[in-house]
Amino acid sequence: MQKSDGMNYAPQGKPLPVCEIGEFVFSAVSLDHGHIYGMCNGLREAGGKLKSVWDPDPKKVEVFQKTYPDVMAASSEEEVLADREVRLVAGAAVTSRRGALGLRVMDAGKDYFTDKAPFTTLEQLEAARGKVKATGKKYMVYYSERLHVEGAVYAGQLIESGAIGKVIQVIGLGPHRLSAASRPAWFFEREKYGGVLCDIGSHQIEQYLHYSAAKDATVVRSQIANYNHPEHPELEDFGDAMLVGDNGTTNYFRVDWFTPDGLGTWGDGRTVVLGTEGYIEIRKYIDLARSKSGDNVYLADNKGEHLFNVSGKIGFPFFGKLILDCLNRTETAMTQEHAFKAAELCLKAQTQAARLC
Repeated sequence: MQKSDGMNYAPQGKPLPVCEIGEFVFSAVSLDHGHIYGMCNGLREAGGKLKSVWDPDPKKVEVFQKTYPDVMAASSEEEVLADREVRLVAGAAVTSRRGALGLRVMDAGKDYFTDKAPFTTLEQLEAARGKVKATGKKYMVYYSERLHVEGAVYAGQLIESGAIGKVIQVIGLGPHRLSAASRPAWFFEREKYGGVLCDIGSHQIEQYLHYSAAKDATVVRSQIANYNHPEHPELEDFGDAMLVGDNGTTNYFRVDWFTPDGLGTWGDGRTVVLGTEGYIEIRKYIDLARSKSGDNVYLADNKGEHLFNVSGKIGFPFFGKLILDCLNRTETAMTQEHAFKAAELCLKAQTQAARLC
């Protein structure tokens, strides 16, 4: 698994099927972002059968089939949507097109699983909310920086067990390596990628809502900038924001495209969660200058100092829960309101952001 750039970072875990072979069939369409591979890995490891793939670019389909040789190439999106065996469609379209794709999937009677960010406008979000209500189908989102990171999963389990008491604040740092030469043209077009707070900021807000148990929040301040990439005038290479939750908790996060080439991974992602009886720090992808291993969870509590390296030990329970939710029409992996609220808040942060430069 490559770790040089986040766009093609696709975690792999141990197979832990939650259903019988062939019981949960899904397909992949719109392969514009490499996160589709992480999405498919997670569903397959949880017992899902990846039946077919479609993208208008046959080269993308060819590469996809090299990774998943048993997957057939569909002739069109319509063929996938008409397939009665397919229960869920996973997609990683250009960000501005993800909402419309989701509407088509749900209209076809299937659940939808999209890469983050799920929308680029509040109008797209409201259309999806209406379609979920009308069809009863799911519009789930791959917030991978929590769902597909064992350290982040374990930190959530510690918080739920009361290890640090009541959560007060969450601080999130989401630096990424730009790797501009490998990025598609749409990545640098503001209308298509949605802005830095909409894009990678969505990870941070989703984590805040989950760890703090806030159901809603107010964006107090948000900022964006293009500090060092004049050759890409529509790129925002920096963004940060402060939120206050409806339960009194607070959140600060920073996202940027300034990971230096000397770092051994695409970004030194970190999350710090402060509680009334201790705090947790997650060093997700690397332990800077100490170890190339990620999934390091630091805990300080009233009993002492603790370090847990949980790489390969926790797994990724979201995917199995999502499959069972689709089969049983439950909400154990993530509630629909949570998925949409994270999207809503990142869009609001983006919309009201002050431009620094």
